[in-house]
Amino acid sequence: MDEYRKKEALDYHANGKPGKIEVISTKPTSTQRDLSLAYSPGVAEPCLEIEKNPEDVYKYTAKGNLVAVISNGTAVLGLGNIGPAASKPVMEGKGVLFKIFADIDVFDIEVDANDIDLFVNTVKAISPTFGGINLEDIKAPECFEIERRLKEDLKIPIMHDDQHGTAIITGSALLNALEIANKKIGDVKVVFNGAGASAISCAKLYLQLGVKKENLIMCDSTGVISTSRVDLDVQKQFFARDVSITTLTEAFVGADVFVGLSKGNIVNAGMLQSMSANPIVFALANPDPEIAYADAIAAREDILLATGRSDYPNQVNNVLGFPFIFRGALDVQATCINEEMKLAAVYAIANLAKQAVPEMVNMAYNKANLIFGRDYFIPKPVDPRLITEVAPAVAKAAIDSGVARKKIDNLDAYRAELSKRMGLDNSLMERITTRAKTNPKRIVFAEADNYKILKAAQIVKNDGIAIPILLGNKEKIGKICNQYAIKLDDVEIIDPRSEEHEEHRKKFGEVFYKLRQRRGFTIYEAGQIMRERNYFGSMMVRVGEADALISGLTRKYPDTVRPALQVIGKRDNVKRVAGLYIIMTKSGPYFFADTTVNVNPSAEELADITELVAEAVQNLNITPKIALLSYANFGSSEGPESIKMRDAVKILHERNPNLIVDGELQANFALNNEMLKEQFPFSPLVGNRVNTLIFPNLAAGNIAYKMMQEIGESEAIGPLLLGMKNPVHILQLGSSVREIVNMVTLAVVDAQVSSK
Repeated sequence: MDEYRKKEALDYHANGKPGKIEVISTKPTSTQRDLSLAYSPGVAEPCLEIEKNPEDVYKYTAKGNLVAVISNGTAVLGLGNIGPAASKPVMEGKGVLFKIFADIDVFDIEVDANDIDLFVNTVKAISPTFGGINLEDIKAPECFEIERRLKEDLKIPIMHDDQHGTAIITGSALLNALEIANKKIGDVKVVFNGAGASAISCAKLYLQLGVKKENLIMCDSTGVISTSRVDLDVQKQFFARDVSITTLTEAFVGADVFVGLSKGNIVNAGMLQSMSANPIVFALANPDPEIAYADAIAAREDILLATGRSDYPNQVNNVLGFPFIFRGALDVQATCINEEMKLAAVYAIANLAKQAVPEMVNMAYNKANLIFGRDYFIPKPVDPRLITEVAPAVAKAAIDSGVARKKIDNLDAYRAELSKRMGLDNSLMERITTRAKTNPKRIVFAEADNYKILKAAQIVKNDGIAIPILLGNKEKIGKICNQYAIKLDDVEIIDPRSEEHEEHRKKFGEVFYKLRQRRGFTIYEAGQIMRERNYFGSMMVRVGEADALISGLTRKYPDTVRPALQVIGKRDNVKRVAGLYIIMTKSGPYFFADTTVNVNPSAEELADITELVAEAVQNLNITPKIALLSYANFGSSEGPESIKMRDAVKILHERNPNLIVDGELQANFALNNEMLKEQFPFSPLVGNRVNTLIFPNLAAGNIAYKMMQEIGESEAIGPLLLGMKNPVHILQLGSSVREIVNMVTLAVVDAQVSSK
């Protein structure tokens, strides 16, 4: 990792509140009465109930949704035995993944215990707190014994993810790859390189799936694990074969499947070429696979290849499994995670890859249509169906195998509950970022003599999101880069005021003069105004030298919008532009408009704005469900503002009968579907989660998004400028680096859509 990446990683964990997690109350705590219920004397009542019936702990406490991520830091990531304290950032990160992907709460527990007895006894002593235990980053062979003993003694779900997570995901991949290769699992020869916790667990699971033990060869750092070796522990002895070969190269000959869980660059093209037809290769060492992706593809056209990396097809990522396995186990209060539950996860993940891929996933990876085959036999981590497919399969297996304390009678209702729990499209920015990386666009930054802009430019460049073009004084930009160790050496820098770009200005001025000669500009003035970066940057986008413009960090909104409107202009079918904010909340994104442009639009103008917003939301592959907001509900007050919103809805119903839209509505009724259904059952919004809010004027929209941003602790992304011929997005004054990066990411996707 270079110095920039190191600093960025350290800043991420240190800035603000140190670390990545916090504990918040789920109950009201604002009054003395609340506190007396939360603690003494009210807390005694649930304590007494649990004393009478221990199972009531799931009813009165958070145990049923609380997992312990526990490690002693003896085998952390690729870092090795770094100890419990140094492992804490990883355990906190695992907790974040549990929360994001499955809404499971986590306490991370770092145990200073290398002794098996001490570790096991410590975990057993604290186990009453938790509904499940995720063992993490514990070295082999101790991890096998630790997990075995804890599973024997405790009656809650326990899983060592380093063992079983990789086994489950690769098991799914193996089943699908064999189907594509037209091979039977009982006939294939499988070679492993690596004999740690992951490899041992993968191999054992493959045997359960149907691989024959006599067809499996395992290698460690010494070579082939054979019966002639005397240095084998009990786990390796199980896989020892009576064979004469001793090297990995020899093991490759005639093999159908290779599973690498070792280190990078130990496999070469010749080894792959010695395998059988349609070889299945899982090169899972990170960050460098056992053989580079390009080299593997070049060596065998018929290869079915998976890696641990997100930038190649078929990523083996444990996040496809563990959040949803624990989700299903917790929801039926399972006493363990047994083999039936793990196999259910294997088959659920495998089957998901064969189903038609949702458009939101296709869009995230900028694919016309991902189809089950060589380049897609493992689901993508952003697939929102994982929780509704894997968790119910695991829960059902727990019920059917008799380890569930709680039954789920209606799995379809359970799936619907999971979807609602996670929030519709809650991974929007993750999908948008993934999509941007598939086809980065040229983004011109008009205010490149600013630290935040340069930092954001470095991030989007290094992450493969965008190709930055910087406008500003080269010397000043260089000084800022040197001061803050920002590396942008190979990024194009243009100073519109410099003599170097005189011809550039002249050419742009001539184009601008033709656009504005009847709007008060002379040819001389047209050339001179190109010295201003917002005009120059807008012209770069207009003539195709850039794909989108980002500006506004240091200038007032109108001063930034005006050049863009004059140079780029509105789309031909658009009467007026509008500003849109995306408000990211736990329950999913909301779209607010107009928040930045139109001061007091008429009913007709509001209808135009709503149509622009609906188009933008649809381009993100989300169905817009729109409420036009007011201080009144359906004529309850006959003021001009409410009548305007009512008239706008009438226009929209006439022009777009398929659009899910209604109003005028008060905000609480728009956002609370139960209230809406009770009072106004006739509304087309009943049964639909409203995600798009149209405000009666600029003041209302602007105030609302800023309040949500500050009081509601929501993340605001925007404003997006809608209706332009080419993408132009105007930053808030003083935007953070993160906000700039988000805007650039959206601008790239906007440019991708525009280019089509």
